[in-house]
Amino acid sequence: MDAPELFEAAQPPESSWSGGLGAPASGDEPLAVRMRPQRLDELVGQEHLLTPGSPLRQVVEGHQPMSVILWGPPGSGKTTIAHLVAQSADRRFRAMSALNSGVKDVRAAIEEARRVRRTGGPQTILFIDEVHRFTKTQQDSLLGAVEDRTITLLAATTENPYFSVVAPLVSRCVLLTLRELDDADIGAVVDRAIASPRGLDGAVELTDEARDHLVRTAAGDARKALTALEAAAATCLHGSADTAEDTAARDRPRITVAVAEAAIDTAAVRYDRDGDGHYDIASAFIKSLRGSDVDAAMHYLARMVVAGEDPRFIARRLVVFASEDIGMADPTALQTATAAATAVERIGLPEARINLAQAVVHLATAPKSNAVIVAVDEAIGEVRAGKIGPVPPALRDSHYKSATRLGHGETYVYPHDDPLGVVPQRHAPDVVAGRDYYRPTRHGAEGEIADRLEKLRRIVRRRPRDG
Repeated sequence: MDAPELFEAAQPPESSWSGGLGAPASGDEPLAVRMRPQRLDELVGQEHLLTPGSPLRQVVEGHQPMSVILWGPPGSGKTTIAHLVAQSADRRFRAMSALNSGVKDVRAAIEEARRVRRTGGPQTILFIDEVHRFTKTQQDSLLGAVEDRTITLLAATTENPYFSVVAPLVSRCVLLTLRELDDADIGAVVDRAIASPRGLDGAVELTDEARDHLVRTAAGDARKALTALEAAAATCLHGSADTAEDTAARDRPRITVAVAEAAIDTAAVRYDRDGDGHYDIASAFIKSLRGSDVDAAMHYLARMVVAGEDPRFIARRLVVFASEDIGMADPTALQTATAAATAVERIGLPEARINLAQAVVHLATAPKSNAVIVAVDEAIGEVRAGKIGPVPPALRDSHYKSATRLGHGETYVYPHDDPLGVVPQRHAPDVVAGRDYYRPTRHGAEGEIADRLEKLRRIVRRRPRDG
């Protein structure tokens, strides 16, 4: 069809067609659809976007025709916001997905919006889901219409728009960043779904342990939590004879951890992200890496992933470990860890588990050295103890007017002028002159650095050769 690929093909007459977005629930939709917020104030976890007069409120309430890019992880509320915008009665609403739309569809939507506007019709909101999946050409095709406000663009993406959306389009839009929902947010969503007439309407009970399990395995994704809750409730309400017998003595069926596990096929990991279990697993993970036990480290990585640990926390620990426990014994370890952290930010779970696993293998099997952290901590300790003598005159800034008169930089020797590239010269203040903070090991690449460093220090400090 020439018109954009839309969520539904029927257009109600005399309406602001939303392609199915914003339509009232009929009662037989999935729980996640029925529980979608009907007002902006019901949006969970995005309080930073809900202040009076905020760009999000202006877009949803129709006060200002500004184009917006919504950036956030899955289940954080991007499609919900699109639904809220679609409910506005004074604007046309078109929706397309970048998964199955092309330049032809985009141009058709723009031309239709232009025609409606010329005939005195309402402003058109064009919602594009997964906009990062559009090619550069497809994204460029939106620029003119956004610029002259033929359309008001509402785009959603799970990837950093500074990397995944062309710069001219980003510059024409307001970027709203949705935060990943935390455990309290997901818990509120689950509780609301249990009690709400739009949801389960109190038809089942949910034990505290099962609630914790649903929250943990959702990993910040409200849609995932509601889907799991719906499956667990269905098991209770329409499950086996054993389940029925187990609940016969109670007023309502009860969702236990066992029911939740069976419903979503995910074992409950005994892991409290905010308690001792969190720190115990993280500690065991780092100590397994330090001990070069790649298999144990992989086990603890798996436990954190399955438990719903924030992958950014894991990535940060790997980046720190790469310098703290490997350092110059394998300088590429930091590159691998940093690349894994970047992958987590750009890709997210579940795919980023592979990047984290690759970093774990590299770091666990790399030669180990803590010489870097020992060096910087000893230097910091001595600075804090007052060992902060004056900078030698030769090293002081000599670019300002009175520097020559003060003798700053006058005796400085430029190392590149020497064939060796290193010259005898005092760099450290007298109070720490000759202090060896960095003491390399003989492990991995650091053994070669140790040999080179001995020669460098001998030249720089005018130290005579041994023997």
